[in-house]
Amino acid sequence: MNQRTVIEVNHVTIRFNLANQKVDNLKEYMIRLIKKELVFQEFLAVKNISFQIKQGEAWGIIGANGSGKSTLLKAISGILKPYKGTIRVYGSIAPLIELGAGFDQNLTARENIYLNGCVLGHTEKYMREHFDEIVAFAELQEFLDSPIKNYSSGMKARLGFAVATMVRPDILIVDEILSVGDYAFRKKCEQRMEEMLSGGTTLLYVSHSLEEVKRLCSHAIWLEKGEIHRIGKAREVCEAYRVKMEEISKKNR
Repeated sequence: MNQRTVIEVNHVTIRFNLANQKVDNLKEYMIRLIKKELVFQEFLAVKNISFQIKQGEAWGIIGANGSGKSTLLKAISGILKPYKGTIRVYGSIAPLIELGAGFDQNLTARENIYLNGCVLGHTEKYMREHFDEIVAFAELQEFLDSPIKNYSSGMKARLGFAVATMVRPDILIVDEILSVGDYAFRKKCEQRMEEMLSGGTTLLYVSHSLEEVKRLCSHAIWLEKGEIHRIGKAREVCEAYRVKMEEISKKNR
């Protein structure tokens, strides 16, 4: 039986306008804007990208910093709107893109669990029913009543992942945030993602760890300067990327 398509990216280009002058404060920015003295340079972070992802597939997205990986995931999540092209997503998304996104830094972890659940579309009753499950997975029982602003990056990642994966979304998007966690918790997260994949969840996974991508993902996209350099089976794409990175490293020695 054919799997249904859950993500369609068709000829997508994402543009940012970069100011050519350095502006130190909002007042100066507004004055220059009113006087039409601001000059912007067009920057294409993603250039004419197309691909389709089927239900239950796991796709890794690799490439150097600045290649457009996070920008692409934000567009698929609905955070950014493409300058050109279309993105169609069929199903619910749980995005883990920026550390602390969806959290109020001045609220406690206990309060943020309910807040983040609301952002993801869950009722307060539902969050109460699953509260203990979230806390147990995040392993933060002793810090529930501490403000999130006092949490380490790893603790924030634990809480964010626990809330986002409490239910099984149709699509899970994970962008590098698990790299801040300790080894044991990363393995725990990998196990949960594998369970979700077995249950039909689709995974988009950005990581600089080629071994993680090969272990978790069946397919991969290698982005270079906003364009697809290679797309295909995860092991083949990761190996090609590794070879090129080693060649670059040798030239720079």
